[in-house]
Amino acid sequence: MSEIVLHHCHQARSVRSLWLLYEMDIPFTLVMHDFGKELRSEAYLAKHPLGRVPAMEIDGKVLFETGAITEYLCEAYDSPLGRKPGDPERMEWLQWLHYAETVAVHGATLTQQHIVIYDDKDRSQLLMKLEARRLEKALEVLDAHLQDRDFLLADFSAVDISVGYSVYIAQHFIKIGQFEALSEWMKRLQARDAFIKALMPNGKTAIYQSKFYGITD
Repeated sequence: MSEIVLHHCHQARSVRSLWLLYEMDIPFTLVMHDFGKELRSEAYLAKHPLGRVPAMEIDGKVLFETGAITEYLCEAYDSPLGRKPGDPERMEWLQWLHYAETVAVHGATLTQQHIVIYDDKDRSQLLMKLEARRLEKALEVLDAHLQDRDFLLADFSAVDISVGYSVYIAQHFIKIGQFEALSEWMKRLQARDAFIKALMPNGKTAIYQSKFYGITD
């Protein structure tokens, strides 16, 4: 059995990997970090050259892209949360796995503007409005797809985790109640024991101190 160590910050993108590990019930060691200078230590940069999370150590090797971690774990552990080559849902599984980043890129920009940049004068209201609208459009695609279905594929899978985290971040900037199917899907995800466990703070500071960050006109 592989020895797995996951480096994680509360609410950061590493939630995807942590949530997946809990869903798969795989033994692992969790190393919590505060979001910031701790990730730029020489020791940590040797694991992740950009000083970000996740970094997953697996038998002495390191993966630090969430999509790669998801594919690797699903394949290595023959998990039903993945879709093997030849599976009728394989193509769609890959599509949604990578669509998670289409949603996340806008959430990341809004996080930077609202949270990482401290001084109001350095924030761009135009950029925030533009990115919020782009994020809404990305959520519209999900809402349309989720009409009359419980999950992105025929049943719950790893892509619900990947996209679900992106929408978890998005709802800090977009009122997702306007998207009925998407909102119901998120309620199902957020009720899962593994999701609740993955979002527990573990004594570390939350990135998102507010539930919602509006744009000042």
